[in-house]
Amino acid sequence: MTKDNLNKTIGLQIIKFREKKGWSQSDLARACKKERQAIEKMENGKVNSTLYSLFEVSKALEISLSQLLNF
Repeated sequence: MTKDNLNKTIGLQIIKFREKKGWSQSDLARACKKERQAIEKMENGKVNSTLYSLFEVSKALEISLSQLLNF
């Protein structure tokens, strides 16, 4: 798996769990104290997110980091 494919796959996982909660990107951004554009870039696989950023997102989504990375 390439870095780009990994980032896109993680982004799809974020979208899946965000939509399960019925949240918009803005809702998730507020919950993890990030800008909406940062969430958009994560979801589109345009950034190589740090492990801590992914942890913050998973915490906001009320899932474990391993659930977010389980693909």
